Amino acid sequence: MTNRIPDPARFPARFTWGVATSSYQIEGAPREDGKGPSIWDTFCRTPGKVRGGDTGDVACDHYHRLDSDLDMIRDLGVNAYRFSISWPRILPHGRGAVNQAGLDFYQRLVDGLLTRGITPWATLYHWDLPQTLEDEGGWTVRGTAEAFGTYSAVVAAALGDRVRHFITLNEPWCSAYLGYGIGIHAPGRHDLRASFAATHHLLVGHGRAMQAIRGQAPGAQAGITLNLHHTYPATDTPADRAAAYRMDGFQNRWYLDPVYGRGYPQDMVDLLGDLSPQAQGLVLPGDTELMGQPTDFLGVNMYSRAVGQDAPGEGFLHARQIRPEGSAYTGFDWEVAPDSLTDLLVRLQEDYAPDAIYITENGSTYPDVADEDGNVNDLERTQYLTEHLAATQEALSRGAKVAGYFAWSLMDNFEWAEGYDKRFGIVHVDFDTQVRTPKLSGRTYRDFLARAGQAVGA
Repeated sequence: MTNRIPDPARFPARFTWGVATSSYQIEGAPREDGKGPSIWDTFCRTPGKVRGGDTGDVACDHYHRLDSDLDMIRDLGVNAYRFSISWPRILPHGRGAVNQAGLDFYQRLVDGLLTRGITPWATLYHWDLPQTLEDEGGWTVRGTAEAFGTYSAVVAAALGDRVRHFITLNEPWCSAYLGYGIGIHAPGRHDLRASFAATHHLLVGHGRAMQAIRGQAPGAQAGITLNLHHTYPATDTPADRAAAYRMDGFQNRWYLDPVYGRGYPQDMVDLLGDLSPQAQGLVLPGDTELMGQPTDFLGVNMYSRAVGQDAPGEGFLHARQIRPEGSAYTGFDWEVAPDSLTDLLVRLQEDYAPDAIYITENGSTYPDVADEDGNVNDLERTQYLTEHLAATQEALSRGAKVAGYFAWSLMDNFEWAEGYDKRFGIVHVDFDTQVRTPKLSGRTYRDFLARAGQAVGA
């Protein structure tokens, strides 16, 4: 059990402290200044796909409120901001001529951060694939991976003189499985075979992006962000331990092993059979080396843990995730399990030895209620934040090379298939007025950073 009260003085002096967002969730302006449609623009207009029929057409209107939002970030006292770049805002059809107006927006964003002493962290892909590429097969075809490499080169060439930290992909597991396998995210396909084809081309795309960044911005740090859950067996029986290992293989090792040059884990290839990229004939000579391009860091998005139980005949994993009794749960019904963050970070260090680990997302959603003055005293989120900072501190003490922490998210936003029903922000957004108000969690994070001596730009 971790010490639940983090000590700011026990974090490294040059630790990266940030907040994070993504383009489609906050920007709005889906058709302005030459931007092309993304799969999320299409998905949101498909009846029944998004709660309440919500769309990201306005979201947080960040595209029009850039300067005031950058001031808000500065006032939180962070020294880094992780944002994502909208591919169809740069290349409206995924390839071809650059839309300079779209690129100019990110130029202004980066320059505005640097003026305020905040380090920009740019994610190249956070799920908003250009619809034109989806119409050609999306991530199930290799051409999308090649187009992603070209797009990455465009961005790195334009921003690499000022952006020194790039993330290639955000959570390829979600893109592949939620988008192509079970259809609850864009593009909404229900095809497990396509899902594992998408996995492979996402990882090939990661390799192409790494090569592009090295070529266009050789001094920049670059890596990938994976959503990882430490997996525990429901009981200490051989059957449940094996089930947990299979779940770990699908959620974690299927991505970690290729990124670290090991290729796909053979136990998972055997388990998947005809579903695997190998059986589909998609793994070409040189792909292992391409997917395993050396990275400078591993980005980790962590929200909860997984507890696995053997379930013969249930799905392709023959396992089920159970809901432990007696635990606290967030608004997404995700178990609050801060100790699993410690276990995950230590395991990653021991098994993969990354040069650095950055927690690129960590946060929680609860049914926030603003008082008559617009304030949100989100005690549960504040406790979640505090406990996970303590868990990060414990991982550092156990040898994990954790170099930074980004709270998810900066502000309430469009929460994908949940529309505006779920709120992750440490800053409250009134979506009718677009007024932003720091919540108790945001004020607590700000005060923690002040105690840590993390002045903006440190």
